[in-house]
Amino acid sequence: MAKSTRPDVTDTTAASSAGTVSVQMGGLRRVGARPGLGSYLQRLWDVRQFIVYEARVSVGAQNRDHLLGNIWLVLTPILNGATYFLIFGLILGTSRGVENFLGFLTIGVFMFMFTSRTVMQGANSLTRKNTVVEAFNFPRIALPVSTVLRESYSYLITIVTMLVLLLAIPPFEVITWRWLLLIPVVALQLVLIMGLVLVFARVVSKVRDFSQVLTFGLRVWMYASGVFYSFENFITHPGLLAVVQFNPMHQVLDITRQILLYGTDPGWDQWAILGGWTLILLVGGTLLFWRADESLGRDASR
Repeated sequence: MAKSTRPDVTDTTAASSAGTVSVQMGGLRRVGARPGLGSYLQRLWDVRQFIVYEARVSVGAQNRDHLLGNIWLVLTPILNGATYFLIFGLILGTSRGVENFLGFLTIGVFMFMFTSRTVMQGANSLTRKNTVVEAFNFPRIALPVSTVLRESYSYLITIVTMLVLLLAIPPFEVITWRWLLLIPVVALQLVLIMGLVLVFARVVSKVRDFSQVLTFGLRVWMYASGVFYSFENFITHPGLLAVVQFNPMHQVLDITRQILLYGTDPGWDQWAILGGWTLILLVGGTLLFWRADESLGRDASR
């Protein structure tokens, strides 16, 4: 047999026969290993263009199979509001003692329906896009963030519709400077939702059945947030009322109603409750997601 003229093969054989080669492993990292938190967030920032593009494309496609298309973004909360007004306002009489109950109900339905839909969509974002997660190496947190961003685009239409209805439905609310406070309220609401999405997306990725439990949990949260009624009309015990008011979504609705309907200034304690929940959920959700990023969205059967 002719002698090999490839020096790489000859050198490798010679080195192997000479003895064991020592390799320093200290600087090596396992492929796909979780990076540090700072590097992880930097990677999230690096894929921001993908997040924005995916969110914008999804907004245009989500209702394209329907005849009315994205008009359903407006029709759905309006129809829900009309249904709840019939049941709670007229039949059950929860409108008694509530000033401008139609406006009260409109704010509750529009803002909570967005919260409920976004939390549910975000919680399932990893399981729905499992093929993307398996095929590419990128921070998994990009998927729930993209989902919240996509729903936020739709929320702009919802908020504008809500404000128009408040101006068009008797007693015809008047725009004041307090309406500007809606901007920080919605910003805190979005961050609050982001924190919840990160927590629930991690849980659903591990336990798929939890998405069914979450559906019922969101329904309970809706009734506990005062969407259809004022708690002050039904709860007289101050301790129980304080517990109910500790609900961050109740504060979102109550602050919004104060600034848009009743022309009053929200208390600092309301901002503190909402801001505290927002900070805790965002930081806690980010840490929980980051610590499990390597395994999130993987096929459980593998």
